[in-house]
Amino acid sequence: MMEQIATTPFGGGRMSARLFLRQRATTERQEKLRAGEGGNDTGRADKWQLMRAVTEARRVYGIGDRTISVLEALVSFATERELDGTAPIIVFPSNRELSLRARGMAPATIRRHIVALVEAGMIFRRDSANGKRFCRRDEAGALEDAFGFDLAPLALRAGEIFEAAETVRAEDRAQRALRGEVTLHQRDIAKIVATALEEGRAGDWLDYAARLAQLAAGLGRRTACDLLADRREALLHLRAEVENAYLLSLSEEEMSGSDLQTEQHIQNSNTDQKFESNSRETQKAKAVNEARPAPEQKMAISLARLVKLCPDIADYGRDGVTSWADLLAAADLVRSMLGISPDAWRKAKAAMGEQAAAVVIAALLQRGEAIRSPGGYLRDLTEKAGRGAFSIYPMLQALERGRSVGDD
Repeated sequence: MMEQIATTPFGGGRMSARLFLRQRATTERQEKLRAGEGGNDTGRADKWQLMRAVTEARRVYGIGDRTISVLEALVSFATERELDGTAPIIVFPSNRELSLRARGMAPATIRRHIVALVEAGMIFRRDSANGKRFCRRDEAGALEDAFGFDLAPLALRAGEIFEAAETVRAEDRAQRALRGEVTLHQRDIAKIVATALEEGRAGDWLDYAARLAQLAAGLGRRTACDLLADRREALLHLRAEVENAYLLSLSEEEMSGSDLQTEQHIQNSNTDQKFESNSRETQKAKAVNEARPAPEQKMAISLARLVKLCPDIADYGRDGVTSWADLLAAADLVRSMLGISPDAWRKAKAAMGEQAAAVVIAALLQRGEAIRSPGGYLRDLTEKAGRGAFSIYPMLQALERGRSVGDD
């Protein structure tokens, strides 16, 4: 067996001081572990548990999903389930086999992710003299030399990686809790404002809606906890203002909760029967008009695709958005948060159709600060729809292009 495996990369690969020091530190640590001087640190880990932890902690190490896919493919070539970092763990797959286990990834792409893994300190390259990956075995068939990729650094960092994954999980839990609080405050404020506007209550409701829209802008799925905490505090203050304003708008009868209104309603119902009979034909005509379905815009997109393009709308569904009914309910909540009046929303649904109007609201929410006046924008689209000049297709194309740019 060779006493030392070559550490310099083959061909045009460059050796760096950082890489050299990493390899030297790894060798020294392996010697201590083999001598029983590692304490609680064994340098061993279950490879699949370790891969799960790497996936959870990927942001800490600055590696993406596809880089992890390549690492997972390399780990799959290790014959034992437990990675023992006390000695080199050399895997030497062919380019074809590595590509197959990396879900058909192109060789050039794999090489780029290999470089990222080396830079992140997850693996070492152990190149042969000609750059080929292979092993030599002795006469008894035992492994004598191997050249390829060394997974020992990954195993030796197992403790650190598990701790990083736990930290990320804790941060994610805190972030989800904060997002939940922020979403609840947004929803409750929006509903109170919408109710006040629909009931014609006295108060600065449009100003409250504008402030709510400003606090809701710029919040994505990966918003930092400190920003979420700041928004939560601001929403708490706004909620207190809105609730107090609504309570102040109530009359004494409403505050007392007496039966006077109920009794008056019954009395009025009895005395107004003659008017009901006289206006029966009018009411019948009105009912026919209200029952007539709004013109529905032909959907050029599935609900699942829409939620991928506009993921923020799912935060306003009771249990996410899994049906068009969920989308309509979420859109009705979001439109008030964006400062869109009930009248403008009603006209939009009548002109476009409910589903198309809900798609527009989801797109307005997703585009956030890019639309300075959501109410004015919706009124313009409603006017176009009334002239038969509106289509959701260009809007969907813009969302698709934005997603493509984001993915790049």
